[in-house]
Amino acid sequence: MTRASATLIGLLAIVMWSTLALFTAASGKVPPLQLVAMCLLVGGLLGMTRWPGHPGRIALAFGQSGAVYALGCAGLFGFHLFYFTALRHAPVIEASLISYLWPMLIVLFSALLPGERLGWHHLIGAALGLAGAVLIVTGGKAIAFRIEYLTGYLAALGAALSWSSYSVLSRRFAHVGVDVITVFCLASAALAAIAHLLLETTLWPQGPGQWLAVLGLGLGPVGGAFYVWDTGMKHGDIQFLGVSAYAAPLVSTLLLIVAGYAAFTWVVALAVVAMTVGALIAARDILLGHARMKSPRQTGTG
Repeated sequence: MTRASATLIGLLAIVMWSTLALFTAASGKVPPLQLVAMCLLVGGLLGMTRWPGHPGRIALAFGQSGAVYALGCAGLFGFHLFYFTALRHAPVIEASLISYLWPMLIVLFSALLPGERLGWHHLIGAALGLAGAVLIVTGGKAIAFRIEYLTGYLAALGAALSWSSYSVLSRRFAHVGVDVITVFCLASAALAAIAHLLLETTLWPQGPGQWLAVLGLGLGPVGGAFYVWDTGMKHGDIQFLGVSAYAAPLVSTLLLIVAGYAAFTWVVALAVVAMTVGALIAARDILLGHARMKSPRQTGTG
């Protein structure tokens, strides 16, 4: 698999994450942790469809080191636990803003990986992407952070750190195939179910529409997306994917506008410009045809 194809596969995760708000709005009033458990179970079952007739994939999924499984569960379950804790202890706008630091952190942390180089265009692209995300989340209005919400703010930061760390550290296990994500989903679903039983009251989806929305979440943003993101993080352009991740809240908002849940405003238009310019700057190497290679280029001497 080439770096370019892996990057394109990773971008599919961002497309899927863009449907998160729409599917969540259509899923009714299912408690958050219960919803995560249900969706991750669907994601795990999705991965298991690759196993019949391929015993090697089952061996690969269950034959990894404890460090691999710890990383996967910390990423999938840790992010959602921190994020929903943040929403319980801080206003949703502030919690969302802090948690949306994870794409920027991916760009910064990637510089620590062997063979990766962090360029000025990555930093500028990430900064513009973050600015666009701030506009989308706040609606262009000023916000104030208050000390009484410190627990929620720290939890939101924990969400950003857990997902960015998981994403970047996945590169260290590039030799591990995507089938291991199936185990990550199933194990994290079990942990989310336990947390739900301890912290929430069970409420099932009402009607086929809400059940289909839960299924859509599991096949897409809270399940299926983790498989393609794993490929992108392990074999693609990690800095470009990090910057591009800021497109998720923007596309999500545009989908809500099309579906009639939100209105198009100048703030959305400005966010479109910021994120588009940021992505183009971050993709400088790709657009110029000088994407970094794993080994030095061979040149002829004539």
